[in-house]
Amino acid sequence: MEQSNQDHTFKKIWGKLRHTLPKIFRISYDVSWNILLFFIIALVVGGFFIGGLGAGYFAALVEDEPLRSSEEMTTAIYNYEETSEIYFANNIFMGEVSSELHREEVEKEHVSEYIINGIIATEDEYFNEHNGIVPKAILRAIFQEVTGSATQTGGSTLTQQIIKNQILTNEVSFDRKAKEIMLALRLEHFLEKEDILEAYLNIVPFGRNANGRNIAGVQTAAKGIFGVDADEVNLAQAAFISGLPQSPIMYSPFTNGGQVKTEEGLAPGLDRMRTVLDRMLNNNYITQAEYDEALDFDLVASFTEGSPSTFEQYPYLTQEIGNEAVDIFKEKLAIEDGYTAEELHSNASLMEQYEMLANREISQGGYKIHTTIIKDIYDAFQEVKDNYNNYGPNKIAKNNATQQTIMTEDPETGELIPYNAPVQVGSFLRDNKTGAILAFVGGRDFNLQNRNFATNAPRQIGSTAKPLLVYAPALEEGILQPGSIIADAKFTYTDASGSWSPSNFSASRYYGLTTVRNALRNSYNVSAASAYIDLLEVANPVPDYLLKMGFTNFPESNYRLPSMALGSHNATVKENTNAYSTFGNNGEYTDSFIISKIESVDGRTIYEHESVTERVFSPETSYLMLDMMRDVLTNGTGTSARNSLSNPGVDWAGKTGTSNSFRDTWFIATNPNVTLGSWMGYEYEQQLNTGYSGRNQVFWAQLVNAATAVAPEIMAPSERFSQPNNIVSRSFSLVSGLSPSSLTSALGLVGTDIFNAKYVPKEEDYSIISANVVNVGDNAVLVDDQTPNEFTSERGYMFNPEWLKDKGYDKLSDLTQLYPSRNGGWGRLLLPNLSNDDVQDSGQRPTAPSNVSKSGNILTWQQSRSSNVIGYRIYRANDPDSNFNLLDSTTNTQYNVGNAPAVYQIRAVDYFGRESQPTRPFIDGDFSEEEPEEPEEIEEPEEPEEETNTAEPEEDTPSGNGSNNSSSN
Repeated sequence: MEQSNQDHTFKKIWGKLRHTLPKIFRISYDVSWNILLFFIIALVVGGFFIGGLGAGYFAALVEDEPLRSSEEMTTAIYNYEETSEIYFANNIFMGEVSSELHREEVEKEHVSEYIINGIIATEDEYFNEHNGIVPKAILRAIFQEVTGSATQTGGSTLTQQIIKNQILTNEVSFDRKAKEIMLALRLEHFLEKEDILEAYLNIVPFGRNANGRNIAGVQTAAKGIFGVDADEVNLAQAAFISGLPQSPIMYSPFTNGGQVKTEEGLAPGLDRMRTVLDRMLNNNYITQAEYDEALDFDLVASFTEGSPSTFEQYPYLTQEIGNEAVDIFKEKLAIEDGYTAEELHSNASLMEQYEMLANREISQGGYKIHTTIIKDIYDAFQEVKDNYNNYGPNKIAKNNATQQTIMTEDPETGELIPYNAPVQVGSFLRDNKTGAILAFVGGRDFNLQNRNFATNAPRQIGSTAKPLLVYAPALEEGILQPGSIIADAKFTYTDASGSWSPSNFSASRYYGLTTVRNALRNSYNVSAASAYIDLLEVANPVPDYLLKMGFTNFPESNYRLPSMALGSHNATVKENTNAYSTFGNNGEYTDSFIISKIESVDGRTIYEHESVTERVFSPETSYLMLDMMRDVLTNGTGTSARNSLSNPGVDWAGKTGTSNSFRDTWFIATNPNVTLGSWMGYEYEQQLNTGYSGRNQVFWAQLVNAATAVAPEIMAPSERFSQPNNIVSRSFSLVSGLSPSSLTSALGLVGTDIFNAKYVPKEEDYSIISANVVNVGDNAVLVDDQTPNEFTSERGYMFNPEWLKDKGYDKLSDLTQLYPSRNGGWGRLLLPNLSNDDVQDSGQRPTAPSNVSKSGNILTWQQSRSSNVIGYRIYRANDPDSNFNLLDSTTNTQYNVGNAPAVYQIRAVDYFGRESQPTRPFIDGDFSEEEPEEPEEIEEPEEPEEETNTAEPEEDTPSGNGSNNSSSN
């Protein structure tokens, strides 16, 4: 019964469910479908929205990218023909340009299948299927970028990598990536897969070769890493090369110095090689047996050894050529793009951009760069540099500002040690007329410091500034000529910036009145400074002359500093030598250059240097400077150079120079063909030891001798500098530089020199006068009305006070500095007091002489201590009881009195005619009476006559002048 009830209940429930379940399922289905439909619609709409945003963003990223034609893109892709080549003068091959990448082109047929398959397996496994990009790879790369996860595989196909290397830059940005994608898709429409693959094999960087040089292209990699061609590598070598593009420097087996890396340093590259082999195996490019054989191969033992590169043979030269080539191309490319040279040089960002493009152009263009360097001379210069044995000691380098010791890395231990710096050298040889650089010495050792001391190390130029900044401009302005006279005497120059007192090399020495020729020959500092100050009154020598000769980096605030005359400014050896070549080129400046011509790979001349000259000095000024600088070598400060020449008859003219604190020494000289400058100094400007001027001159001469041995037609011209018609020879006063007078001729103070006819002195000399003078101490003073005339020189020679005042010499503290010597006519030329008032009148008699004595017939005495005494009077009495009478007057302190017995007194006489008290009587002879034998009769005295007063004068009564006016010798 109970069972029956249960069945009934079940049937009842089931009946209800049978009617309600379909309804429930139908409602659930409808709800579920509607929800699903909503999400589908949302996803579609969102996808379109996101896609639209992405497309819009993508379009924004590439909107400034021009639509490139197939020809334009193809040209850019295949612009990797070969590394550019350098040639010495006369088309002598030197080597390849030292560029960022060394590349050798190879056709795909000459590349091992192992390399091709290895690159495809690791860099672009879908290369044969895609159309330039792999979307999922791009999405994976975007995801990794957004999430910051480590990158396992790149998102770039081979096509994209070509675009990045050949058309775009390595900039990491979304817009660059977007342009890369767009251009990759476009490129796949223009080129076949085989062409794209061949381009890739020649384009992509592969790290460094055994010389430490950056390389690109598989042929360059095979040769540079294993010493074999790209079709000769085995599987292990091919796998190693194929793995390099992902991280060329990290995987490279060589350091930038060309050494094989340590075991730890090699590990990343070897691991990458195994990865390549794994992928080649997984993609069925190789068999398991080949795989195992490759892993067993001793790859490290197969690395090649480096061979001397062009850079290693000629590091200074390739660096200099590369720098000038970049300058040429960056300006050329900028102008082709519509910029002016001024816009390029004033915009740092633009300059950086075109410098990168210029480097790319040189490394990819396959250009032939022809230089002006004469190989034999350049090689001879380097041999002299390497073998010169008198550089002197090394010194521990210190920072000049802080005096801290400069540290360097010990090449063996890697520890920091004090830098024991050698004396460096920089020399520069150029053609006077064209400006062609023929050779140079960049330094002792490029590996010590990658710095060219001939072209890139500005230093104080010292006395080499004197011809350029002082004497040549003064000649040009008509202020000075070789026979002009300058006073080399102590002075102080004062202006708003302060006071300055120049000194000569011998600090306590001055050289008096000297000719310009003599001042230059002996490099007197004070003379040059004085001349420069006078020059500043009529000209501004820095912009008017110096800057026209190629000097740079001169702040305008320094233009009128008088210390500029002594070379306080900095310049490179190249700049200084360029400037001196102006004299060798008849007064015209031509800038120097090292690249004469550049040819494209098909032989077209795309650049040819054109020399531009600028007139700086007249031919007359130029010749006068040359003639004076000849003396520097023959009997001046440059005799060590001439004495060391194997051909001393060559017409050289030059100048030495030493900077402040003897940190730099210079010698620069020019002949009718070339100019050669040489400098020595420490890199960190430590003071040089003594004798370095001579050391540098001998080094200079050895360079000349070595170059003459290989190129005598250049270095040893037989002709001399040509003298212009307007150069004339004239006599002049050695006192004033004016036309000689009868007085300068009488004294023998007349010289002869050459002049620019335009500036021959016409005014007659008035520096010397003939007058009645007396000597007051060391000074000659014009006589006064009170001056006793017995002490007067009737025909004395004296500096004219008016001339001294006109020249400003009256301001000198010591007029004796005007004497260049006291020999010859100079010894007869007296110095005046410029005013009679300068003789001090004390109102008192002078002090008496003392210590009268006699030797033979010569009576002598000690001079009066009074400062204004002009002479002495000698009084004589026949015996001690007789009266004294004036015997004579003299300006000396001795007198020949003969041998007769007498008594003498000496009185000093001053400029104003006052006479001193007499000396004690000096008795000369025996005046004692003998005893009579018999007494004499005493006679009665006669009537006395009237007495005559013959007593000596009272002390306050001046003695009259005697009748004898002669002076004793």
